[in-house]
Amino acid sequence: MSILEVKNLTVNKPDAKEDILNNVSLSFEKKKIYIITGPNGGGKSTFAKSIMGMMPAASGQILVNGKDITSLDIVGRSKAKIGYAFQTPVKLKGISVKSLLDLAKTSNSHITARQALRMVGLCPEDYFDRNLDDSFSGGELKRIEIASILVRDLDIAIFDEPEAGIDLWSFQRLVETFNNLREATDTCIIIISHQERIMRFADEVIVIDKGHVTKQESNDEFLSKIPDSTYCCRRKNAPDGGKSC
Repeated sequence: MSILEVKNLTVNKPDAKEDILNNVSLSFEKKKIYIITGPNGGGKSTFAKSIMGMMPAASGQILVNGKDITSLDIVGRSKAKIGYAFQTPVKLKGISVKSLLDLAKTSNSHITARQALRMVGLCPEDYFDRNLDDSFSGGELKRIEIASILVRDLDIAIFDEPEAGIDLWSFQRLVETFNNLREATDTCIIIISHQERIMRFADEVIVIDKGHVTKQESNDEFLSKIPDSTYCCRRKNAPDGGKSC
């Protein structure tokens, strides 16, 4: 049984000429990693945000463990054990890193706050007592937000371009983190990314373009076509400048 089912999902904006997502149907299984990629503006981030409840569906259904959550808001989706890490992390000033992770942690999660920070390449002793403020770099905030996702006992974890703004060493740790999360939990991991090296450890790659799913295949099938693909990671903001392509 799929842990997440999306049936005929359509998302639109009142002033838009075309739907952002048009009749999208997909299913996701637990303990698997899915990469959603495609051209900028194609609808991939909208798809992720609609799962989290940040962009309401005009029509269609979203089911988690067979339960229809389409009408639930962000808080309801969170209670349904869905988590979301933004491409640009939300700044929560005045709270310590430890307090943030303690607030995020669920009682039945097997990953501690210390373990989560280490998994994203940050030393707990250096970060626990620091208050979140402007002294943190974008990459540090990104990794702390990902750590806040790791300490929750989630059924579905969504990451919107987690590689953006982090250095190459941290990127390598990030890849290890996703693999470790898959091995240690039953969490379904959905990652929005253009980065080829993230695609290499995915179970499936899904392409969303112009509001439609245009491809859904194994990573081996998808990557075998990379030389002729328009979805290669040759982008200036890739962690290695796109050299891995």
